[in-house]
Amino acid sequence: MNLPFTGAVPRRLVAPVALGAAFALLASACGGGSSTDDGVVELRFSWWGADDRHSTMQQVIEVFEAQNPDIRIAGDYTDWGSYWDRLATSTAADDAPDIMMQEERYLREYGDRGALADLGEFEDELDLSKIDPLIAENGELDGQTFGMATGVNVYAILADPQAFEDAGVDMPDDTTWTWDDYVEIAEQISEATDGEIVGAQSMSYNESGFQIFARQHGENLYDEDGELGFSAETLAEWFQVTRDLLDTGGQPGASQSVEIEAGGPDQSVLATNTGAMAHFWSNQLGGLTESSGRELELLRYPGESEHERTGMYFKPAMFYAVSSGTDHPEEAARFVDFMLNSTEAAELILADLGLPANVDVRAHILSSLPKADERSAIFLADVEGDIVDGNPPPPIGAGEVVEITKRISDELAFGNLTPQEAAEQFISEVEAATGSS
Repeated sequence: MNLPFTGAVPRRLVAPVALGAAFALLASACGGGSSTDDGVVELRFSWWGADDRHSTMQQVIEVFEAQNPDIRIAGDYTDWGSYWDRLATSTAADDAPDIMMQEERYLREYGDRGALADLGEFEDELDLSKIDPLIAENGELDGQTFGMATGVNVYAILADPQAFEDAGVDMPDDTTWTWDDYVEIAEQISEATDGEIVGAQSMSYNESGFQIFARQHGENLYDEDGELGFSAETLAEWFQVTRDLLDTGGQPGASQSVEIEAGGPDQSVLATNTGAMAHFWSNQLGGLTESSGRELELLRYPGESEHERTGMYFKPAMFYAVSSGTDHPEEAARFVDFMLNSTEAAELILADLGLPANVDVRAHILSSLPKADERSAIFLADVEGDIVDGNPPPPIGAGEVVEITKRISDELAFGNLTPQEAAEQFISEVEAATGSS
């Protein structure tokens, strides 16, 4: 399971003391990278993931080194749960990797404090002309490009046509349906099956869903300055949809929702064939299709007729970034260029880091993708015309919002908070976590 594809980041993993120490040492850092006696530049590339990703990355590195005999890349990798502590510690020890993976919730934390190089300075080494314009600027902060997207995902509703058929309910037209339709359809499915098939899994546990909802209202989760970019009324309306689903039986009750959320995708209502709809990232289609044993479909988010903006957006799966302390920034930029623009690299990585950010490379590998990933690619192409812009990097402290969202969702589900109270508490806690106002 590749957590970064889901957009669901666990509790904040960067230790504040270690990270603060890391940034304090940046001013005196002598940089990473080295050169051997034969003039070959040695760089370290750091990433997270499971064993299959590690194996793939080593193959990619071998291809790069064959094409660039003056550069040698040392892989430095770990699992997601250890990555951020290791990155903070290595930065504090003046040993940051030359090239690193970054995630959007932490990009501002490293970029704002001078830990990352501006990729815009490497025009001779790094070609960004073919990067999808809908995500090309997602790694920018105050005019500097601190990260470039490895690939793209989109948050959507995954639906099980078999569950709809078993309930005798028609699949929705996802180009026209509204939030009222969504609640009504979920209720119909639950009622028709006496609760054996629930209409929808709780959607309130992931703030990415509210991000779309806020965008539909002309707002945003965060603005360009890292401040909250939505109204309490809009968030209360979002929580009211969950309250309506709970009251009508369209989603599992509070206790069951807690258990399902704790179980992750493998225990979702789709994976266990006990529900018709759930909210996930598009790249999770393959894993959930395999777990469920059924052909699942991707649906656009519901909207409202009075709002022209669909709210959907392309999310960078993760970012490539270069350390500001590297002794060999040009060579590091050449490696990032290879990762972004090389068809040889893409043929190995496929969609593991999201569908490639380079639109030409994305088209090149389309026929090589597994069936579910190919369907995800087609879905992204279908919704691309409805997407008008991306989102700015979240503020420092945004990693804590995941746990805030889950805790408040539980309180709402158990009836301890009204939608309005849940909205007010969410705003208060997120402002405290991110230092916004």
